[in-house]
Amino acid sequence: MPPSRTYHDPLHGAITLEGDDPTDVLLIRLIDTPAFQRLRRIRQLGPASLTFHGAEGSRFTHSLGAMQVARRVFNRLARRHPDLEPYRTVVLVAALLHDIGHGPFSHTGETIFGTHHEDWTRRILEKSAPVQTLLDDFAPDLKDAIAQVYLKEYLPPVVHQLVTSQLDCDRMDYLLRDSYFTGASYGQLDLDRIILALDFDPPTQQLVVARKGQAAIEHYLVVRAFMYTQVYNHPKNIAAAWGLEQAFRRARTLLQVGQLEADPTVTAWLDQDLTLSTYLAADDGIFMYHLQRWQSHSDVLLAELCQRFVERRLFKAWDISHLAPEAQTALHQQATQQLASQGLDASYYTSLQVAQTRGYTLYQRGIKLKTPQDLVEISHVSPLVQALTQPLRRVWLIYPREIEATLRGYSDPK
Repeated sequence: MPPSRTYHDPLHGAITLEGDDPTDVLLIRLIDTPAFQRLRRIRQLGPASLTFHGAEGSRFTHSLGAMQVARRVFNRLARRHPDLEPYRTVVLVAALLHDIGHGPFSHTGETIFGTHHEDWTRRILEKSAPVQTLLDDFAPDLKDAIAQVYLKEYLPPVVHQLVTSQLDCDRMDYLLRDSYFTGASYGQLDLDRIILALDFDPPTQQLVVARKGQAAIEHYLVVRAFMYTQVYNHPKNIAAAWGLEQAFRRARTLLQVGQLEADPTVTAWLDQDLTLSTYLAADDGIFMYHLQRWQSHSDVLLAELCQRFVERRLFKAWDISHLAPEAQTALHQQATQQLASQGLDASYYTSLQVAQTRGYTLYQRGIKLKTPQDLVEISHVSPLVQALTQPLRRVWLIYPREIEATLRGYSDPK
């Protein structure tokens, strides 16, 4: 019998996988695959540690946390509804592997390199031999079942809703974890109350919320709204991500004309010519090494952009959402002209960036409250959730600190 294993998590405490439980043994072996261990080297929040110095948690720790939340929720549901027990392996493995396809810098990297972690997750399940073999040896249909979960096609729907929905275990963990590591106290969830509020509705086979748990779910949705506005779309995060994108945009341009040295992995990523092996060979470390090297590149622009990121001399991000579109454009033009007058390529130094927060939507059937009469969408009975359905659009002017004084005729961009 394989030995048990315990992971000590700062949020969930001891996460113990038992050596006499076949599903837990499978989870241990999946965690030990190179593709999953790579997640230790990918930060959960990309470059957000330049804004929140504690935000250095990895996709590895989040993936373990999402699996643990899924296990707590599923075990409770299965005790109340024993017919769910056969789906335990699918739920836990899907929760564990849901982010295995993330690449360097997480979501920021997807913008920079045009990748989609969901697509690469499915590709890893299908083509990465260590992962594929473990899944196929456990059950011939397990790999396809997990793919159906990620595509929101698995039946009964409660299985995929636990992994990907408006109220899934992924979101519960990342909100708790990101709040903890960024120090954002308004992101603290009452996880115990949320889990107690969750239930299974046999007639529709859905994940639902008991009516007495409405307040816990409202709090969860408020927390999520605050985290998006105050953490994920923080102006320094917007500026850091944009600056990083410009450094790699310049690197790609130089590579195309034979003026850049990079190893085969980074070259493949810049060329957007990715095989599974070159995808899995990349992590934050290999790209940070190149950014550090390029600080002394002969191309002054690339060197300066890399220095700004490595030394945390970030661009400024000024919220100009209150201005009319014409005024926003005029302000951007003024920044462009000022940079051009200094002999700088303005396209690398200024931009208008839009941050769109969709608010609560009916994604994957929304969140259903279970009343004595029927299932009711939570936004239909909660004025608070109804208010959270409104999208929020913010427009940021990105520019270097050096031209700040020339922009103050419009406002004070502090």
